[in-house]
Amino acid sequence: MKTVVITGSTRGIGFAMAQSFLEQDCRVIISGRKKTSVQAAVKQFSEIFRNDRVDGYPCDVTSYNALQKLWDFAIEKFREIDIWINNAGISNELNMLPKIPAEEIQRVVETNVLGEMFGSRVALNGFIQQGYGALYNMEGMGAKKGMKVDGLSIYGATKAGLRYFDDAIFKENKSESILIGALLPGMMLTDMVMSQYEGKPEDWQKVEGILGAISEDVQVVADWMTRKMLANKKNGVRFEYSNSFKIMVRMLQIPLKRLFQR
Repeated sequence: MKTVVITGSTRGIGFAMAQSFLEQDCRVIISGRKKTSVQAAVKQFSEIFRNDRVDGYPCDVTSYNALQKLWDFAIEKFREIDIWINNAGISNELNMLPKIPAEEIQRVVETNVLGEMFGSRVALNGFIQQGYGALYNMEGMGAKKGMKVDGLSIYGATKAGLRYFDDAIFKENKSESILIGALLPGMMLTDMVMSQYEGKPEDWQKVEGILGAISEDVQVVADWMTRKMLANKKNGVRFEYSNSFKIMVRMLQIPLKRLFQR
């Protein structure tokens, strides 16, 4: 029975991965910024799975001490951590750079970049002391060369930087008992994506058809990635669910779908 810690797991892909791990008989520590959302997620899972296999701890990933306390809580609860996933991340509002508030830029950079760097350091130091473990970092749009979206300059830049960071720590890792990998789930209509269009019905109408066509089912992606992580034995892997070929095929299907819907 593996023990898994997932930051940012009270909603979206993090929540879906938590459910998938629990369905595969793992023990899971839920984490999110707000205590109320963590408690709600733990309660929801406890009603479905054995409540001795799931617990939660609120954590602001921009604080190194908070992440260390998350590690300590998981160790106290389950005595070991097999997999640590840095999933917590936020996006800037869909807007051009001059219109994005400076405070929002700072919040996105600190959450996405410092959060993953701090979380990686906490996990790797813990794994070194423990003697084993697997670290996985969530990448995203910006981590893939050539992929750019107007209005997401800040979010994309953080993910592009994390691509370098992940490649660097892959190379630095010389341990045969510690694995480091990255996750690329592809486009999904999670709360983070949908929130960018709140109060912007005209913008949503422009992209609804395309996003709906190319987006992946969150739970399907989560199930695929969790199985990959549980079976993985190699350092430096990057599990990518979607790819350019899949997206191209779906884009070509859009005109056909519209034709049959007439």
